[in-house]
Amino acid sequence: MYGNRKATPGNFRVRLASCALLATATVLVGCERGTPGGPGESTTGPSGCPAVHARAETAVTDAEETDIPWHGPTSGPAAVSGKTIVYVAQTMTNPGVAGAANGVKDAARVIGWNVRVIDGGGTPTGIQAAMSEAVALKPSGIVIGGFDPNSTSQQVSRANAAGIPLIGWHAVAAPGPSRRPELFTNVTTHVEDVAAISAQWIIAHSNGRAGVVLFTDASIPFARDKSELIRKELATCPGVKLLAYENIPIPDAGGRTPREISSLLSRFQSRWTHSVAINDLYFADAAPAFRAAGKKGSGPPFNIGAGDGDPSAFQRINSGQYQAATVPEPLSLQGWQIVDEFNRAFSGRPASGYAAPVHITTADNSDGATTWDPSGYREAYRKIWGR
Repeated sequence: MYGNRKATPGNFRVRLASCALLATATVLVGCERGTPGGPGESTTGPSGCPAVHARAETAVTDAEETDIPWHGPTSGPAAVSGKTIVYVAQTMTNPGVAGAANGVKDAARVIGWNVRVIDGGGTPTGIQAAMSEAVALKPSGIVIGGFDPNSTSQQVSRANAAGIPLIGWHAVAAPGPSRRPELFTNVTTHVEDVAAISAQWIIAHSNGRAGVVLFTDASIPFARDKSELIRKELATCPGVKLLAYENIPIPDAGGRTPREISSLLSRFQSRWTHSVAINDLYFADAAPAFRAAGKKGSGPPFNIGAGDGDPSAFQRINSGQYQAATVPEPLSLQGWQIVDEFNRAFSGRPASGYAAPVHITTADNSDGATTWDPSGYREAYRKIWGR
C-alpha cells in the first residue's frame, strides 16, 4: 500500500509563459498501422495545444494523488455462508485477469467461501470450454474474467436459466448491471476515464508535441473501445500525432510485439516519442526490442499503460526500464468488490454501483510499490460482512 502522501507533479508542470489559452478542438484522424505522421520538430518550446495542455496537466496532477479516501460502499448485507465461486479467466497470462482473480481468492478466504479458477487460455474455444465447465459445476456464482460474454452466449444463457448469478470483470464496457448480456454487475473503472487520463498524460508530458504509437487488442470489445477513446482524446491536441495503431491480440503479444517494435523503430526513429497500450504487458514484451535497439530505459519513447497495473509494470516504472507510467486498475480491491457484489446477489440486494476512480502511477509517486492498492476497502468490506 502506498501510504498517505501527495504526488509531486513537477515533471508535468510546464510554464505556459504568455501563451493565450486557445479553445482547440481540431480532430486528428489517427494513422493506421504503418502510416507515417510526425510529431513536429521538438517537444520543447510553446505547447502544441495550450488550452488542452493546461487541462491535461490539471487532470494528471489530480490523478497522481495517492491519499484517496474510501468512497465505496460502507453498508450492505452480512456475509452469506457456504458459497462456491468459479472464476473463468480469459487467460491467466493477462496480469489484470490474474490480479483480479487473486483478489477474489483473498476476499473469499475472509468471507468463508470457496473459489475455483478455470483458465480459458486466451482462445475462443478454450474460453467456451471453460465456461461450459463452470456452468456444469453448478456453483453459487460465476465470474466472467476479462472476456466478452457474447462470445459464450450459450453458456451465459444456461447460467441465467439455472439462476446462477454472473459478475463480469472488464466483461462489458461500463460498470454496473447489464441486461444484454445478463450480468448482475460488471466490475471495472470507467473506461472513458482511463482512456482520457492516459492520453492526457502524453499531452502533459510532451508539452503537447508528441509522436505516438497505440497498441491494442481489437478482438476484445472492451480493449477496442478503450483504444478508440484514447485515439479521440489524443486528437484534441493538434501537436500530438498518431504514428501507428497496432492491433496485437494479447495472447500473441509475446511473439509479435518485439518484431513490431523493431519495425516501428526503423520506420519512425526519433519521431516516435510516446506510446500508449491498453495493457501494460505489451511493454514487458517490448523491452527486449528497445534494449536491442540501444534505446535508454528512461525513454524516449515514453510508455504508458492504460491498464492493468500488474507488478512487473510497477517494477519497470520504478527502475526506469521502458515504462514511464501506468493507469492501474486496483485489482485486489476489484476482487474484493466482486465477492461483495455476489454477497449482495445472494442476499437479494441490488448491486452497489461502485466504480473506483482512475489513478496514474509514475516513479514520482509509486514509493517503490508494486501494485495500486488504495486504503480502506478491506476494512469497509470486513465491517459490512461482519468478518
